[in-house]
Order: sequence, then C-alpha cells, then structure tokens
Amino acid sequence: MTRSEKWVPTPRSASLSGRASKNTEPELMLRRALHAAGVRFRLHRRIDKGCTPDLVLPARRIAIFVDGDFWHGCPMHFPDRRPAGPNAPLWQQKFERTQERDERSTVIAKRAGWTVVRLWECEIREAPEAAAARVLHSP
Repeated sequence: MTRSEKWVPTPRSASLSGRASKNTEPELMLRRALHAAGVRFRLHRRIDKGCTPDLVLPARRIAIFVDGDFWHGCPMHFPDRRPAGPNAPLWQQKFERTQERDERSTVIAKRAGWTVVRLWECEIREAPEAAAARVLHSP
C-alpha cells in the first residue's frame, strides 16, 4: 500500500476493524481440547523473529497456528476471494501479505526444528477434539 492509497470507511471494514487476533474462540476451543487430552502448552511464544505461533508444545517441539477462515483464505469457505468496493485493491494486498507471512513463519519454525501444524478455524469449530488429535499425531 502506498501513502496515496487510503482506506475508505465502509460498513464492512468497520465490522472487521475490532476483531481479536489472539485468544479467539477457535483458539480457546483448541486449547480446551488439548488440555482435556492432558497436553500442556504455551501461548504465543516467539520462536524467532517473525514467528510467533498461537500455541507451542515445547516438549514435543510442535508449533500450532490457528488460521482464521476469512483472513487466511480457507480453501473451502473462501476459495476465490475477490474483494469488491472502494477498498478492493487494499484488501487484496492485505490478503496476500497474510499468506506470505504464513509461509514465512512456517519456514522459520521448521528451520528452527519445530513441527508446524496449521489448523483452519472451521476445522476446529467443527470438531475440536479431532483438531487436537491431529496436533498430537503430527510427525
């Protein structure tokens, strides 16, 4: 985004501006399921510059990222995101930066010797225990 491009206030952007980025409902659901399975974890622990997973299981060296369907582009719920309206180019840039950041943080964690597990919000909402099992059975 260049300095000349400015966000135009819209009802949609107003509804999205205050969304939480940490301790979201899917994160809490996953945390409850992992805790019920007897797993202990740490929250938002920085692995390295540019890589702060939502949860880490230090003993198992597993880094868990909970990706929101909208912001991270769930292939089932947002397979073909084409924003419209006056902010369309800015939204598109924002989505692309999010996906680039996801790829970068995955690479950073793997290089540091961590197993990376990325879970979609919808996956956790549908079956939190199954999502927790996927984490525990990751290689």
